[in-house]
This record gives sequence, C-alpha cells and structure tokens, in this order.
Amino acid sequence: MKSAVEIKQNISFKSAGKFEETRFEKIHCEIFKNSFDASKIIAQEIAQLIKAKKEKDKTCVLGLATGSSPIKVYEELVRMHKEEGLSFNNVITFNLDEYYPMNKENKQSYYHFMHEHLFNHIDINPENINIPDGTIPIDELNQYCIDYEMNIKKAGGLDFQLLGIGRTGHVGFNEPGSHINSGTRIITLDHITRSDASSDFNGIDNVPKRAITMGVSTILRSKRIVLMAWGQNKASIIKRTVQGEISSEVPATFLQNHNNATFVLDQSAALELTRFKTPWLVGECIWTQELKSKAIVWLCQKTKQSILKLTDRDYNNNGMSDLLAQEGSAYNLNINMFNVLQHTITGWPGGKPNTDDTNRPERAFPEKKRIILFSPHPDDDVISMGGTFSKLIKQGHDVHVVYQTSGNIAVTDEEALKFAEVCNDFVTEENCNINFSKIISFLNYKNENEIDIPDVRKLKGLIRRRESYAATRYIGLKDENIHFLDLPFYETGQVKKNPLGKEDINMVSDIIKKIKPHQIFAAGDLADPHGTHEVCLNAIFTAMKNLKSQSFMNDCWLWLYRGAWHEWDIHDIDMAVPLSPDEVLLKRHAILFHQSQKDRVMFQGNDSREFWVRAEERNKNTAKLYDELGLAEYEAIEAFKRFLY
Repeated sequence: MKSAVEIKQNISFKSAGKFEETRFEKIHCEIFKNSFDASKIIAQEIAQLIKAKKEKDKTCVLGLATGSSPIKVYEELVRMHKEEGLSFNNVITFNLDEYYPMNKENKQSYYHFMHEHLFNHIDINPENINIPDGTIPIDELNQYCIDYEMNIKKAGGLDFQLLGIGRTGHVGFNEPGSHINSGTRIITLDHITRSDASSDFNGIDNVPKRAITMGVSTILRSKRIVLMAWGQNKASIIKRTVQGEISSEVPATFLQNHNNATFVLDQSAALELTRFKTPWLVGECIWTQELKSKAIVWLCQKTKQSILKLTDRDYNNNGMSDLLAQEGSAYNLNINMFNVLQHTITGWPGGKPNTDDTNRPERAFPEKKRIILFSPHPDDDVISMGGTFSKLIKQGHDVHVVYQTSGNIAVTDEEALKFAEVCNDFVTEENCNINFSKIISFLNYKNENEIDIPDVRKLKGLIRRRESYAATRYIGLKDENIHFLDLPFYETGQVKKNPLGKEDINMVSDIIKKIKPHQIFAAGDLADPHGTHEVCLNAIFTAMKNLKSQSFMNDCWLWLYRGAWHEWDIHDIDMAVPLSPDEVLLKRHAILFHQSQKDRVMFQGNDSREFWVRAEERNKNTAKLYDELGLAEYEAIEAFKRFLY
C-alpha cells in the first residue's frame, strides 16, 4: 500500500535536465518519498563522516538540532551504534540552542531531549557533549555565549551542522531580524515559534519567551550543512527560503551563501517549490489527468475566470502552450475539466440507488452500505465530515463511528477538575470505581509537566467519550454503532506518544473484520500538531494491507477526509458533498457538544480560531471555489479523496 504522502503526484518532465527542473532553486534540495527514508540517508552521511575522521585519528565535530525533525536521524544513528558497531568515542557535539531559563531535568529541555533520543544510547564521552545551559545567571550569560563560541573554535569548528527550520524561517533560534554576523547569544522567541512549541508545554503560556542560540555566522562557518524539513506545514517557508531573496526576515535564506548546504525534504515539505506546484513554468511536462486538473484550476485562479471562459491565449501566456497543442483547443480542455469537477459533486456520499453511477464518485450498489468512519480523536468525525456523516445516516446506511484514541491529553486540568468535583459531590467512593478525592488532590497540586495519573487520564477520556455520544446522538447515530478503541500508542499521559505497535494495528484490523465495510472514511490530514492523525492513518493503512486477501475487502473503498488544519486542493477532490444551510448549522451544533475542546483548545496548531469556525469557513470556501470555477453554487462543501490501496 502506498504511503499517505504518495497521494500527491510525481512530476515527470519530457526531456528536462536537472538544471531546468531546479532552476528556480538557490539551494541544493534532495527530496524523498517520506521522512523515514530521508532520515536514514542523513544518518548514513553522519556515520560515514565519523568513520572517515576516525580513520585519520581525528575528532568529528557535530552541530546538532532538536525538535521533531531529527528524531528519526538519531534513531538510525543509535541503531547503527547497537547493530553495526558505529562508535562515537571520537565525536564532539555542540547543540544549537536551549530555552532560557530551563533546568536540565525539565522534560522540555533540549538537554533532556538529546539524552533521551541519542546520548544515553551511544558511547560518546560525556565531556564531549556541549548543550547551551539554560540555568546560567543572566549577568553571566554574555561571557558564557562568548565561551561557547570559543569552545567550538578550539574543537576545530563544526564539521557537520544538522538543522531544522521553523515556520518563521528560523534556524537554531535565530528569529526574523537576526543578522548574518550574529554569534551565540540570548534571543526573544517569536510568537509563532512559541505557538508551535505550545503542544510540548501544554499551552503557550508555559513556553519560555527566550532562548540561547548559536548565531547565523556560527552556523555558516560549518564545513557541511544539512537542513531537514518534513510535512506540509513547512512547505511555504521552504519555498521562501529556497527560491526567495536573501533577507534577515527569513534567516534560513542566509544558507544560500553556503557552498556545501543541502536541504533534505519529504514530498509534503517540497510541495510549494515551483517544480512541484507549477511544473509547467519550469519545462514541458508529461500531462497526466491529475496534472491537467491541477494546472487548469491554477490557471482559473490566476486569471480570475471560470473554467469555460479560459481562452487559447490564457493557456499560451501561462506556460501551458504544449498542453494546448496536445489537446487542440481551449474548448476541449475546458469542457473536459468542467466535466471532471462536475462528476465529483454528489449529495449521495454512499452512492445513489437505482441510478447510473458511471460518472458518480461512489457506487450505486449495494444500496445500503456498511460504513466505518474512523476518527483519530473524539471530535474529528463531526469537525471534518459532520454533514456527510448525517447524510449517510439519513440515507439508510449502516454507519459505525470508530474513535481511535481517547483524546484525554486534550482535556485541560481545569475541565477535569470541574467534572471531578461534581462527581465527588454526587457519589461516594464506596459505589464508584474512581477515587475522585484522589483526582481532585492530584489536579490541585499537580507539578508542571507532571504526567497525569491513570485515574485522571481515565476521567479525561470519559469526558471526551460522553461528548462524543452527545454529538453522534444529535447527528442521529445509534449508541450501539459507536466504538472506542483507545489505541495503546496514545495512552502515555503526555504529548509524546509511543510508536505504533502490533496491538494498535490488530485492534483496527479487528473492527474492520467485524463490520466488513463497503466504505471506510479516515483522516488524511498529516498536519496535526502532535502527529496523532498520521499514526492513526498508518494503523488503518497497515490493517487494510494485512486484510487485503479477505474477500470482503474487494468491495471496500477508502475515502480520506481532511482534519482541522487543511482542506484538499480542488484538483485532489474525488468526492464533493454539498451541504445545505440547515446541514451547516447541524454540523456546528454537533461540534459544540465537544465542550472540553471549546474556548481553550490545547492543541490547535497555528490557527487561533475554534474548530467549528475553521471547519465552517473551510467548507464554505470550498463551495466558493467550485462556484468561481463555474460549477453550481452551494452553501458549503465537504471534500474527500479516494485512496487506492
């Protein structure tokens, strides 16, 4: 089965050389199918450097990064140490940054991060580990930063610098405005940077406002630089960095001046680069149907015209003359594209009975389908497809909603305390299997970053569960068709989850085998700030792959919806389900049953709007785009992409 990132098309050029393909790019980029493959390649380069230095009896000086991007790199280095004998006894490391103030023992410290993911598992000499100290008194900090710089120089300079990139374009913590000649120093963090880190700190209020960071000039003196970027959230800043002008407003653009820097990207992070987003502006393309759709939608938006109004001149003036020559006329292109989009629209997401379904997104038969709606968290079902959910029930299908995780970490302590106090007033400990007095005491005296005790996690999970019952009853679903898996990978009591395991996959497989669905709806949104959506999707992919030999799977179609962060691009949509004004209101009310996620959303990403507002505006915007392209005008549209496995 293909990975989620392979939903996007690969661009093929007829005869373009590498230079023509990348001529808009000012930094060398290597693009991989996924972050796992890319991370292995980076780890192999680091390992080869360490070995080469060892053969010459020299130390290898590494500049290291933190955050989610390098985790798989460190995992591969640890594997090579344990399984292939890679030694780090000739390695000296200097970390890029650390929050200030920050104790080493704090689980959010980069000292803790580096030891957890790398240093505790390899044979590096502890004296060779250098991480900025977040406990240095403020009046001693200037000299400390000077000494940090001097220690790098004494070690011989950085042989290899590993970097990530923030959405502000920061490398290290060099925020917008950082000078090219800046050295190691204390810096005030940008609000966007703090917002992105908020999930690790259980809210932005807990994120430190300052940090110690290596400077831009320190980084640029490295002999070799590799910058990693994974995921769609990084696509915009990658384009600005790789194709934009050098500016202190995007500090990562200074890397254009380095003669040995490479950006290693996954496909999602590379999507905004010209060679992927608008390849017809780079060179002649092999025009697949998907690429035609993408180009024509782009042309409509650029010229502000509907599909049927595009002319030969519009195509010729915007890099699509070869497509026009291939198809013969704008009329042929326009009418074919109009029909493609028209055929995505349906008010019958489960198929329309007794109707020719040749040009419809779904099959007319069987007339009544068994359907599984997988929801990573206990509100993604109504946020992402509440209107479609309601239609499927009203149209008589056997709909089952399966909540993959408990969602307990997204419930605030204050919300849990409120419920615990109500329960404590209502019941006695003798007739209740949860000790509410213990929960109240824990929450009242909970230390910063302390992991919730099991009873607290259970209570928070029950809050989300009962909200889900209320929402789905309002939609019209029977209680017996509601399933809670509480997948084990999620149940850590903290933002960091365990890896996807066999038990998780088996639980997903079992529910699929039990229901034997004709349709599966699943969250295809990989922009979730803490990655739960991606893990849940991979569990479904793996389970369906394992079940592929089962006869019922021949009739099972997989439809992907997007979560609270992004919508499918128009050219990616295979099924567009229009919603009436009443259905939009019904969806809003269903979302609002999830009261614990209202007003104080703990993990809302870079969008400060509440989930119901995001969903409503996104659905209305999709309808507006269809209207602007010349299709029928609707109040709102929920969008889906069929995934072929």
